[in-house]
Amino acid sequence: MTTKTLSRIQQEGMQALINTLGPVDAIRFIKIFDSGYGDYTAERKNWLPDDPDEYFNSIETR
Repeated sequence: MTTKTLSRIQQEGMQALINTLGPVDAIRFIKIFDSGYGDYTAERKNWLPDDPDEYFNSIETR
């Protein structure tokens, strides 16, 4: 018995996903596990007003 490399397992797994789901849904499936990056809570303070009324008023004027 030969042990497969992680690269080979990754290739076979991706091919299995593509064969089963198709290329678009295979990518969508993989994206489910993407945790993203950054700190949303800290970053939203830069673009979201502190006052909720100010936020909703900006939406209404668009």
